[in-house]
Amino acid sequence: MSLLPSSPDVSSGGDPRVVDLDSEAADELMAALSSSTARRILAALHEDPAPPSELADRVDTSLQNAQYHLENLEDAGAIEVVGTAYSEKGREMSIYGPADSPLVIVAGEQERAAGLRSALSRLFAGFLALGVGGAVIQALFGGDDAAPPVGSGADPGSAAPPEPKATPAPEPTPTPTPGGDVGAFDAPVDTPTPEPESTPAPRLTPEAAEEPVPEPTATPVPELEDAAAEGADGLSAILEGLVAGGMSPGLAFFLGGAVVLTVVVGVAYLRARRPA
Repeated sequence: MSLLPSSPDVSSGGDPRVVDLDSEAADELMAALSSSTARRILAALHEDPAPPSELADRVDTSLQNAQYHLENLEDAGAIEVVGTAYSEKGREMSIYGPADSPLVIVAGEQERAAGLRSALSRLFAGFLALGVGGAVIQALFGGDDAAPPVGSGADPGSAAPPEPKATPAPEPTPTPTPGGDVGAFDAPVDTPTPEPESTPAPRLTPEAAEEPVPEPTATPVPELEDAAAEGADGLSAILEGLVAGGMSPGLAFFLGGAVVLTVVVGVAYLRARRPA
C-alpha cells in the first residue's frame, strides 16, 4: 500500500489574480518573494502541488526552511492548502498548491486611464458651463457697445441744414435793370449775405453741445471690473487684461475661465496620480 497517495487534482482554470503594485497585498507578496528559495518553491508549486518534505527535496533546501517560506507565501495569499497526504509514519501532511492559476502584478495603468477620463469629463462639463456664462455676460454687458453708433446717428441730422444754402443762389438772378446797372447790382449783394450766414451758425452750436455721447461708454468698464473682482483673483486679473485689450466681455469671460479651469483640473489630476 502506498503511504503517500497521489496528489489531488488541482484545477488551474480559475480567474487570474491581479495585484496592484501600490497595494498592501503587493507589499506582503514582495516580502514573501524576496528570497530566491521562496521564488523556486512558488514556481515548483505551479508545476505540481506537493507537501513540504517533497518541496524541500525539489528545491534542494532543508525542511525547516521550506516550511518557513511556505508560511510566508500562504500569509501573502500566493499559495494555499489544496489537499492532505500521509507520511511513512502515518502522520497527516498538508499539500500546498498555488492559490490562483496566474498571478499578475500591475502598476495600475487602468486606474490612471480611468482618472484621466474622469478629469477630461469634468473639464468638458466646465467648458460647457463657461460657454453658457459667457453668452449671458455678453447679452448683459455687450449691449453697451451699441451706444456709440447712436451718437453718430445725430451727425446726419446736422448735415441736413446746410442743404438750404443752395437756395439763395437763384436770388441774385433777378434782371431788374431799370436804368442804373450799378445801383441794381448793389441791392442784391447786401440782402443775401446776412440771411444765409446768420441762420446756420445758431443751428450748429446746439448740435455740437449734444455730442458728449462717450460718457455711457465709460460706465461699462467699472461694471466689468466690479463683477470680475467678486470672483477669484487670478480670473479677475485675466479678465481685466482681456477687456483692456478691447475683447468682448463674453469672450473674455470664457477664455479667462477656461485657463483657470484647466489649471485647477490639471493640478487635481497630478495630485491624484502622485503616490501616497
